Amino acid sequence: MMQDSFDVTTVVFLALAVFVIWRLRSVLGQKTGREQQPMDPFVRREANDQARPPANGVDNIVRLPTPGVDRAASAQPAPAVDRWTGLAEPASPVAHGLDEVAKVEPDFDARAFVEGAKTAYELIVSAFAQGDRKTLKSLLSKDVYDGFERAIVDREKRGDKAETTFVSIDKAELVAVENRNRVAQVTVRFLSKLITATRNAAGVVTDGNAEAIVDVTDVWTFARALGTRDPNWQLVATESGQ
Repeated sequence: MMQDSFDVTTVVFLALAVFVIWRLRSVLGQKTGREQQPMDPFVRREANDQARPPANGVDNIVRLPTPGVDRAASAQPAPAVDRWTGLAEPASPVAHGLDEVAKVEPDFDARAFVEGAKTAYELIVSAFAQGDRKTLKSLLSKDVYDGFERAIVDREKRGDKAETTFVSIDKAELVAVENRNRVAQVTVRFLSKLITATRNAAGVVTDGNAEAIVDVTDVWTFARALGTRDPNWQLVATESGQ
């Protein structure tokens, strides 16, 4: 009895095993010899990538911007028509000159330039009165410095002493802007109030008035090479005028 029962049970399990194997083969399929080999993550892929011919014969090593996404992000916004408001009249020669400078240096800040020019104006006038050659040399072009130096030497030979006190800079306006061969030249008219006088060796005022405030108009031109890392402007021309 025990043997018969064992034989029946064995036959049942064998039948189940055959059924399971058949189902697995029907789901997974059989090898045909065309299956791809499993990818080895440790094998370098450059060789396969180079061997594969590029689609349409074009090898796009550099990814082109996606239309409507990358291109829009990288596009430069159109300059505002009124970006020079308060500095130059629209379509004026000064506005055109500022546009030409901004084409080379889009970050050019004309308002910051005017504020810097006002500071330079006061520094240069004060340094000239004091005979401060070091300050002048750092702010002036060679030709302008040579002219200032000659005036200082003549004054020193006479034993004279210049006195200059700034009361105010009432106005600093752009009167000309040019981009000449990537060199910007910006001309500024300064309207200021000063107390200025020259004393001789005895302390007597020989020129000007040590107690009177006078209105002074100066027209100065500053220059700087565009597209360079040097941010410094230099005074390249001076004149007095109304």
